[in-house]
Amino acid sequence: MAGGSGERFWPLSRQTRPKQLLKLAHPDHTLLEQTVNRLSGLIPTENILIATAPHLVGPSQAHLTGLPAANIQAEPHKRNTAGCLVWVAANLLAKDPEARAKMSMAVLAADHRISPDDGFQATVSKALDVAENQSSIVTIGIKPDRPETGYGYIEVDQSAANQGDERVVIRAVKQFREKPDAATAEQFLANGGFLWNSGTFFWTLDTFLTELENAAPELYLATLKLADLLRAGDLQGANDAFAALPSISIDYALMEKARKVAVAQAAFDWDDVGAWDALDRSLPTDETGNVGRGDVVVVDSQSCIAVNDHPGITTCLLGVEGLVVVVTEDAVLVCPKDRAQDVRAVVDALKSRGIPKV
Repeated sequence: MAGGSGERFWPLSRQTRPKQLLKLAHPDHTLLEQTVNRLSGLIPTENILIATAPHLVGPSQAHLTGLPAANIQAEPHKRNTAGCLVWVAANLLAKDPEARAKMSMAVLAADHRISPDDGFQATVSKALDVAENQSSIVTIGIKPDRPETGYGYIEVDQSAANQGDERVVIRAVKQFREKPDAATAEQFLANGGFLWNSGTFFWTLDTFLTELENAAPELYLATLKLADLLRAGDLQGANDAFAALPSISIDYALMEKARKVAVAQAAFDWDDVGAWDALDRSLPTDETGNVGRGDVVVVDSQSCIAVNDHPGITTCLLGVEGLVVVVTEDAVLVCPKDRAQDVRAVVDALKSRGIPKV
């Protein structure tokens, strides 16, 4: 899934260059490239599909030259993650009448930092094995190392574990929990029976459709209708039918109502690269905790993030603490690091004023 706008990474992230097309966790590769690269040897290249927005098809192709162009698919409209996955499933059904009986899906986000790759592949392999052999939906959970309030949580059944690869433990899901307040996050961390929800899913196409029919019958029927329209070559009809779908996340539409869900505890380090403060956890820091990218000079400052994307300017920080400073050719952002999640408010303000810098 690579259709996000990444507005919290403004001003570096723009409508035609959102965060998945930025090098935020690796000096040489974008987040999207890293996502595809870590599947090498596990998923054949011809079986990797990119679901994105229409205006991002060309830019995505430019970053993924080794992927067949037809594998980068545009969703006609923005309908959140449930709409994205309904569209992908409908396309699979339209192309192969036997898809429901024989296909499995690994649903990955294009904006995660993950290492090492072998631990990731071991986790994915085990998750797919359980999904295929137990007709279960499987997600990946991350063992929390802090009381994070920006992630959803998964409460797991600690009484039993299915352990194949010694690195990967599979447990039943008791329930999904929404993003907590600080006190509740502390309780989750102390309890030990909660994992962060990574937003990564595995299922057979038959299980997905069966569970969707039970949890969200209108989306199930829409998937079948879309498949019929696409199979008949009625692209305008499919476009119109997709436009009528509600905008809802797959968590609300399906995962919280699914009858059989398991979670694989990740055998890798993970981070949701969601806002500028994630760079602290993704990139090297200096001796006083500063992250610097581009032509920057940081003096007597600590715990700052300085990103300079303008080759004609030197960005200097002196005597400051806990700031995010981002410089591009046409914009400068300065904010406290603990307000990084609120950068989208700046983008909204620019849009309301008709300022074309987003």
